[in-house]
Amino acid sequence: MYKVETPQSDEEFEKYFAFRWFMLRKPWNFPLGSEKDEYEQVGIHRMVLDAEGEVIAIGRLHFNTPEEAQLRHIAVHPDHHGKGLGKLIVAALESVARTEGIERIVTNSRELSTPFFKSCGFEVVGEATTELGQLKREQMVKKLTELNTVLLHPRWCKELQDTWYETIPISEQMGIKIYRFTGRTLEVRASLNKNINLHGTMFAGSIFSLATLTGWGMLFLMLKEKNLTGEIVLGDADIHYHKPITSQPRAVCNIESVSGKFELLAKKRKKPFTLRVDIHDGQNPVAEFKGVYWILPPAEVKEDESVE
Repeated sequence: MYKVETPQSDEEFEKYFAFRWFMLRKPWNFPLGSEKDEYEQVGIHRMVLDAEGEVIAIGRLHFNTPEEAQLRHIAVHPDHHGKGLGKLIVAALESVARTEGIERIVTNSRELSTPFFKSCGFEVVGEATTELGQLKREQMVKKLTELNTVLLHPRWCKELQDTWYETIPISEQMGIKIYRFTGRTLEVRASLNKNINLHGTMFAGSIFSLATLTGWGMLFLMLKEKNLTGEIVLGDADIHYHKPITSQPRAVCNIESVSGKFELLAKKRKKPFTLRVDIHDGQNPVAEFKGVYWILPPAEVKEDESVE
């Protein structure tokens, strides 16, 4: 499972900038040092490390005005393309921008990167100045509205959100909402005020419901991506609580935690899927949920309904 880190030590920043130079400056024969600019001290830096502690993805955010932030230096090592790491970095930086009340994010994209940023919700608004004096770039912008918090497949996410509210009305009363979906990570949040007990913390039952729906939602979206259909039901679950939630309830499910064979569903066979959902209070981990879900193919659903 990949995790976005913030470089802290001199050694970590040295690796971070070395990777930026290697990916974004060396191919154009620019010297060491050319990878840095005047925003490094005030920028928001993020990176992803592999199992050996080597940098494999990076990105930076800085603020142009109180309303506008700018993304720069997004890069992923070629050996790790196709794993969603670029979107993971963008999502982490976008989250910072939202926390700071930013209304829009801009980026100047090379032509090869434009499809990637479009998949993250950015739109081309014009031409930008050339980079390094030779690379044509396009200016792109993303307005930070509640709807486009979802980075990938917003229509599917809206369908999932509507399904929850229509079939489980209490989920809307609990303030359960999809916060982001990157294709590899689903994050769902709930309102603490709507789920608070007499101790000023979140009800344990509400935490369990949040985790259950998040796991269910991840399978729902994975079925969409694989062009499959089926009825998802919770078979078994186990949750461990470590600390109470006192501020921001967050449930996160990563695709690496999902285990099951989707190919058997295409053969109209029901299969169990196991997954893990991590519960956080803000940035602090407070509970772990492990669930076993069954996905029933459409033919079996109809057969069961006829028996009833």
